[in-house]
Amino acid sequence: MTIAWNVFTPWSALAGGGLIGLAVAMLVLLNGRIAGISGVIGGLFKPVKGDVAWRGAFVLGLVVAPTAYALAAKLPVLRIDATFGALIAAGLLVGVGTRYGAGCTSGHGVCGLARLSPRSMLATVTFMAAGAATVFATRHIFSI
Repeated sequence: MTIAWNVFTPWSALAGGGLIGLAVAMLVLLNGRIAGISGVIGGLFKPVKGDVAWRGAFVLGLVVAPTAYALAAKLPVLRIDATFGALIAAGLLVGVGTRYGAGCTSGHGVCGLARLSPRSMLATVTFMAAGAATVFATRHIFSI
């Protein structure tokens, strides 16, 4: 993926981060639920009466919001420098890491850190370090 720094707008990034924070705070304050995507989606596969509607609405919002934005504004051009096999392997590794880490980046990195959870702090440091090591290895050691 390439970022066009000449058109980077920090104010829209700040507004997006603020909206994520507001949405996460509303979900926990109004519904008593953590906005970890893996947990939200996982709960749809093991439905509990009275617990499916908000999860479905949450996932639907993840699809509808960017679609609506794409209709209203020009999306940036994305370029992913990876093979299809590499993307499949990366997705599987993220899924395994999410299970072993008892949550995903949104659950630990956004919600857990906001609650000052020691487990989430450790998980966030771990996945950030693993991500940095992976980028370093693929770019500088293996020259992929």
